Amino acid sequence: MQYCFWRKTLAAISLLCLVVSMWVVHTPPSYAYDNPELLPDEPTPVVDLAKSLTDLQENKLVKELEQFETDTGWKLRVLTQYDRTPGRAVINFWGLDDKSVLLVADARGGNILSFSVGDAVYQLLPRTFWIELQTRFGNLYFVRERGEDEAILEAIGTVKGCLQEGGCNVVPGLPREQWILTLITSVIGGVICGFAAQPRKEDQVIAWQWALIFSPLWGILFVAFGIGPVVTRTSDWLPLVRNISGFLIGALVAYLSPILNRSSPSN
Repeated sequence: MQYCFWRKTLAAISLLCLVVSMWVVHTPPSYAYDNPELLPDEPTPVVDLAKSLTDLQENKLVKELEQFETDTGWKLRVLTQYDRTPGRAVINFWGLDDKSVLLVADARGGNILSFSVGDAVYQLLPRTFWIELQTRFGNLYFVRERGEDEAILEAIGTVKGCLQEGGCNVVPGLPREQWILTLITSVIGGVICGFAAQPRKEDQVIAWQWALIFSPLWGILFVAFGIGPVVTRTSDWLPLVRNISGFLIGALVAYLSPILNRSSPSN
């Protein structure tokens, strides 16, 4: 019985290996890692194999990237792909070097954007910048609402703007979702500060000592996560005023909560 069992098992494994080997052998050439034949004959900074851009958008982007390279010396390239990819052939086709940035848009993954960045670019745009850029414009929600073309154009436009300004530590602009998160952390920081400042003696108005003891906690929430992302990404004063107001309101409500609780039973 055991002999028959192992014999059938070995036969199944052999059949599986045969199927996998046949699949690998007959894989279409479009999935190969290096396909220079997919690249155009004429030099161009944009290769839109996935047809993510319209003809008008592609022509305009080509002119902008060529002019940008002439003016600044930075080489920006865009490649869109889906089931066909030229692979490493783009390195020789575009002559990518330390002053090059390659944006690859591929809708097969969870995030459609990826970047290949030269060493000289990292001196102006750190690695955290590219992570934030990818998550902001390449996520499925942005692509679903704005489209692949807008994700590509917004991302490459942000890179151009930051290189022209001499570098960016963070991605400029404050999306609504990110601002809401900073507002929430500001309010939570205010609530913690208000609870800590509640008087614990009859003749005490504000418990400054307890407020200072908890200052690392509410300070990080308010300053680092509530104010920092706003002032580093936008010069607009309205989000800053809203976050400060949220902190003060949260602190005031938490500070006055014991007084409100004592007045309710008496009434």
